[in-house]
Amino acid sequence: MIRTESGTIPPNATFRMPAEWEPHEATWLSWPHELTDWPGKFSPIPWAFAEIVRHLAAVERVFLLVEDQVSENRAKAVLDKAGARVDALTFFHVPTDRGWMRDSGPIAVVTAAKEESGARTPSQPGENLPLDGKGSDPRAMQTQNDPPTRGVLLHFEFNGWAKYGDHKKDARVVPVANRKLRRPLLVPEHKKRRVVLEGGAIDVNGCGTMLTTEECLLSQVQSRNPGYTKYDYAQVFKKYLGVTNVLWLRKGIAGDDTHGHVDDLARFVDPKTVVTVVEEDPAEANYQPLQENLALLREMKDQNGQLLRVETLPMPRPVYFAGQRLPASYANFYIANRTVLVPTFNDPADRVALNTLASVFPGRAIVPIYCRDLVLGLGTIHCMTQQVPQIA
Repeated sequence: MIRTESGTIPPNATFRMPAEWEPHEATWLSWPHELTDWPGKFSPIPWAFAEIVRHLAAVERVFLLVEDQVSENRAKAVLDKAGARVDALTFFHVPTDRGWMRDSGPIAVVTAAKEESGARTPSQPGENLPLDGKGSDPRAMQTQNDPPTRGVLLHFEFNGWAKYGDHKKDARVVPVANRKLRRPLLVPEHKKRRVVLEGGAIDVNGCGTMLTTEECLLSQVQSRNPGYTKYDYAQVFKKYLGVTNVLWLRKGIAGDDTHGHVDDLARFVDPKTVVTVVEEDPAEANYQPLQENLALLREMKDQNGQLLRVETLPMPRPVYFAGQRLPASYANFYIANRTVLVPTFNDPADRVALNTLASVFPGRAIVPIYCRDLVLGLGTIHCMTQQVPQIA
């Protein structure tokens, strides 16, 4: 049974969540307004957001949430001074609590009828072809004999990371934003209840394989879906995201208030390659958990039974503000059309991380974004953004 909040979806439809490197129609962002997310350090945050918007608007449209018309006017003034292309922005008047769009925004999938769908073939590992003129990346999953696809927005339940009570506005972001888009909107359910899921908890290769963590989805701490097992999640991911191969890592990084989001830990960069953060200092809190995840990844296989290619990213030195450990990680990069935005922290490891990502994204510009201010909000670039796949 498929329950929709808007639009119609064929009863025989199958779904696929495209990989982040596949072409985008746009990127979702939400203009910052909650001062308590950056206590004592809010003043630089709009300018940090404006720098991210400036780079994104140069390569794709930005769907930007603001509280109201007054907020839109204020955001435009900042963005104009920052040199962002305001003509590449679409504003949505949507009230939010925090507005971390990776987690409260819509996850988009593409659909195809079951009886029409053709075989899907991932690109070969190591393919490094130039971009076409439209910003697509040939390492994205290729399709053969597929019918035309269309986009569907998924409205997963959002419960404030099972941690914060003030999440009611964020929980309504998807249907409220969709009043303007008017896309088919699907409500994922399992065992007769809505599924809680944040976009930062998962990462896909677009071909049927997903990365996630046990700490986030299976722990009794900050439990999203009490009683769910790996089998339950496998059913959910197959039905709504087209995932047939779920790879479970263990723990996330220190300072992460989401309790184990994978987007601070390990990310697909093509259908067969994962980059993962590794701590080299045995005395550091992240050392043992990250070594364990690295060992697991080196034994993991893709949906075709082939071992993954694993590349490593360093960790920056621990970042603190007012005594609080913050989740600083180079894995929180965002893959946009023709570019990759990478968090940096004024750390010697910045250069190593940027060079590593340049090597795995040879067809894209690698853009460093200073994030020591942003990370006080307990997230950086990937946490802020959510892609809207381009529909052929």
